[in-house]
Amino acid sequence: MTPRIPADPVKQFKDVLQHNPTDAHKVMHQFVALGQPLLLRSELLDAFKSLCDSDDSGRLAESPLAEAIHACQEAALNHAWIIMAFRRRVARWEYLRIHVETMDVEEVTVDEYLRFKEHLIAHQHEDEFVLEIDLAPFDREFYKLQEPGSIGRGVEFLNRRLSSHLFEEFGKKAEHVLEFLSVHRYKNQQLMLNEKVTDLDVLRDALRSAMELLAQLSPEAPWADVVHELRHLGFEPGWGRDVKRTRETMQLLLEILEAPSPDNLEAFLGRVPMIFSLAIISPHGFFGQSNVLGRPDTGGQVVYILDQVRALEKEMYDRLYAQGLEIDPQILVVTRLIPEADGTTCDQRVEHIARTRYARILRIPFHSASGNIKRKWISRFEIWPYLERFSIDAEHELLGELGGRPDLIIGNYSDGNLVASLMSRRLGVTQCNIAHALEKTKYLYSDLYWQDNEPHYHFSCQFTADLIAMNTADFIITSTYHEIAGTRNSLGQYESYASFTMPGLYRVLQGIDVYDPKFNIVSPGADPEVYFPYTKSLSRFSHLHDEIESLIYGDGEIAASRGELIDRDKPLIFTLARMDRIKNVTGLVEWYGKNATLRDEANLLVAAGFIDPEESDDEEERSQIELMHKLMDRYELDNQVRWLERQVDKERNGEIYRYVADGRGVFVQPALFEAFGLTVIEAMVCGLPTFATCYGGPTEIIEDGKSGFHIDPNHGELAAQRIAEFLVRCREELGYWESISKGGLERVEARYTWRLYAERMMTLSRVYGFWKHVSGLKRTETRRHLEMLYALQFRPLASALED
Repeated sequence: MTPRIPADPVKQFKDVLQHNPTDAHKVMHQFVALGQPLLLRSELLDAFKSLCDSDDSGRLAESPLAEAIHACQEAALNHAWIIMAFRRRVARWEYLRIHVETMDVEEVTVDEYLRFKEHLIAHQHEDEFVLEIDLAPFDREFYKLQEPGSIGRGVEFLNRRLSSHLFEEFGKKAEHVLEFLSVHRYKNQQLMLNEKVTDLDVLRDALRSAMELLAQLSPEAPWADVVHELRHLGFEPGWGRDVKRTRETMQLLLEILEAPSPDNLEAFLGRVPMIFSLAIISPHGFFGQSNVLGRPDTGGQVVYILDQVRALEKEMYDRLYAQGLEIDPQILVVTRLIPEADGTTCDQRVEHIARTRYARILRIPFHSASGNIKRKWISRFEIWPYLERFSIDAEHELLGELGGRPDLIIGNYSDGNLVASLMSRRLGVTQCNIAHALEKTKYLYSDLYWQDNEPHYHFSCQFTADLIAMNTADFIITSTYHEIAGTRNSLGQYESYASFTMPGLYRVLQGIDVYDPKFNIVSPGADPEVYFPYTKSLSRFSHLHDEIESLIYGDGEIAASRGELIDRDKPLIFTLARMDRIKNVTGLVEWYGKNATLRDEANLLVAAGFIDPEESDDEEERSQIELMHKLMDRYELDNQVRWLERQVDKERNGEIYRYVADGRGVFVQPALFEAFGLTVIEAMVCGLPTFATCYGGPTEIIEDGKSGFHIDPNHGELAAQRIAEFLVRCREELGYWESISKGGLERVEARYTWRLYAERMMTLSRVYGFWKHVSGLKRTETRRHLEMLYALQFRPLASALED
């Protein structure tokens, strides 16, 4: 039985040292005997378990010491001292230093803990003047959440905290509310209020008069019927398309002026016409609409953004239309132009985005310091020297395309978020960040051993860029809670930036606070035109079925492949991913090769990477391709595994999910870590039972055993066994496969659709824009500090990389 986690692990550990020093001494020496300077929670627990196994009495396993050890997230140690890091709750840490021999104990600060880790890893003399980054003092007067359960619901907190004091607390600043309502315009057209409304009392009187006027008219009467009377009262277009909508909007404002409530405020701001154009920044990879997926640095983020654009444009248009405005919203995806585009459209400056009205991709090339255009693809780990010039060039092109500044800038990944920070600072535009996946948690001890990784990954630039962008953003969107705050026993991606050290570079005492109300969870969905249930026969792409059969079973080669499935009666285990180490495709192949039951029950269909490693420009991908071939040979899989090169046809991929579902197969996402899991959503919405990693976003998407299954990629034998047991049960128990399929469909429909995403995103952008305007959420002091960090730290690091 796993011991409970104590409410105060530090106090409990101190009590153990006082009352049971012998047991503590034994455990500490067990840790030191491992000979490692750093121990993860899993390593601490394994070492403790080995002691418990040798304790015939069983007393140690049930002791208060066991509970305290389970609360320890990591430890740093040498022959004399151990510092144990306890995570009492999300992002709230305490550190205990214990002398190995005397068992003397004292609490130490995060600064002391980081210094100790530096000494252990870098073996360097302490530098009294090492750069320390501590953003906590800038946030002392700022509103923060207190409860872990509230993390990721920042806009709800802000509305609750600020709305009730909207006119009391701000006193003289109340006029900012009126100013906010008066500032909106589209090109030369004034919206909402005109110069006749001079203060809040005038506004109240005008609203009362307007409500009396509108009450006498038909609810369906258009704005045009009352435009002159309302303009005389001080109202301009933007209140509603007809009388009914206009009255609802005005009633919301009257209630806010009377007694502001968070719900009314959010509902009213959701109607204010203030978002007409937006820029989405995504510099790295091959950003295009066809023939790009599976290329280096090109995967789920591209799919996410294209689907996001379609959903946002529709939501923007619908909201403007409902408010009576005939305005076509503009969305530009700003990315890099690659002259040597390898058969893609990435060498075209402007490209219309399919299934949108006016959205388009705007591509700007990277320039070297000497002004030369960089012609070839550049890894996302190597692009840092070009981003500042790119941001300036992109800004000029963006302003020209839109005819003015955008109303919102959305950054994507570390590079896009940094560019968004630079552009939003210059343009004075609300900034939203979307990380997709932060590299820091993907690679073990990537901060401590940054110098070992620097030649290939350049984490010195990336982690610095992340710190800057996180703290300059007005709001941050994540797909899951896990992305921000992790679980009870693991850190979130953002939480990992709270405090860390990069020996010889800088030490971060407070980098980001996950209790900041800028964090909001807004989960994406899958393109409903492509990904829909296998049962929707009339909507299916049946014209692709012959092609898909040929693809899977090798009847006429239409794609590079290896392996030929002999037994067509078996269901398929399907996986679709990039061929890199984190995605762990080779791990799944090895699980399959080792598990006789799994091989008896199903064939394995893999769509990933290239078949010929020489076709890849990416070193890591080539390594994984070579490993894949070795595994196919080692386990003699050529008659049971069909390995296809990367599949970039989105419609065909959607139908492949459904084809696999027709045969009562499953989808497996075996990643070592997955920030969200877009392919998980795609598979589930097609009705395909899904097994996905227990590390990252899929743990929130899937309700284990109900709408899919969690698997641990670090325990491949158990993962393979769980998949095999499911397939056996489906063969023996009528209706079981269908019940899991239905559970997945229901889960996605309730939580993960682009319609819900777009609605939330448009509301958030308005709410944050409002509070930024009326309550001083601009964080000017923080921004000035970060500008210094950018100029003195990031720029020299990035410049040093340019060839």
